[in-house]
Amino acid sequence: MIDQPLPPRQAAAGGPLPFGQRLAAVVVAAGSAVCVGLDPRPERLREPVLDACRRLIDATAPFAAAFKPNSAFFEALGPDGLAVLAAVIRHVPDDRLVILDAKRGDIGATSEAYAAAAFRVLGADAVTVSPYLGHDSVEPFLADPARGAFVLCHTSNPGAADFQHRRAGDQPLYLAVASACAAWNGAGNVGLVVGATFPAEMAAVRAAAPELPFLVPGSGAQGGDPAAAVRAGLDARGGGLLISSSRALAEAPDPAAAARALRDSIAAAGARALA
Repeated sequence: MIDQPLPPRQAAAGGPLPFGQRLAAVVVAAGSAVCVGLDPRPERLREPVLDACRRLIDATAPFAAAFKPNSAFFEALGPDGLAVLAAVIRHVPDDRLVILDAKRGDIGATSEAYAAAAFRVLGADAVTVSPYLGHDSVEPFLADPARGAFVLCHTSNPGAADFQHRRAGDQPLYLAVASACAAWNGAGNVGLVVGATFPAEMAAVRAAAPELPFLVPGSGAQGGDPAAAVRAGLDARGGGLLISSSRALAEAPDPAAAARALRDSIAAAGARALA
């Protein structure tokens, strides 16, 4: 049983940096803005889930900055799923980040428990959260500046427009979320989830939240274009993005080569955008 907070997986000498600075430093040190999604589906695997995830981590770590295990796929494994998830997270190299894709968000006490599970028990560096219940539901995930929360802003799925494009005063709801999150970033540990499948909307989010890092799902199997996401989402310093890919890497004949190609395509798109 873990009764003390786990230390951040990556910390600067002399004390941990705020999550946003940690993220930027890891991207620079790794030379990559790739985030590898870990969405194990036992029916598609020829080996146990833990072995498959460890193999994918080992293959792609040289070309990635972060890993994003989706808690749903581990919860679906049954009573042992949490232990498998914890073992997967422990296998990620200490100089890479772990973003727990759990999309949490509830009243304060429940969010405190969700934050404890993500950070104290599992040792994740960041977690994805929903803003629907407001600031008090997100605040527990921001209590430790060294840990981060990526808030759902404009998601990558086709139904994103059902609510996210509705008007909130004089702007769409997703831009109201972006502006609110920029105001919540006092400790430097707020990010946004913005889908690669909506590059025009991503550009609008970048204008509303120029300082926040984006976690960008939707490349690969969902059809998003990483290069278009880079053009739309780069911040003023030429960074601020983590491009996530899951199935396209996990199911590639050579995941290492696929991760390297994604890393290189992101870097080339960034160079063109800054030229």
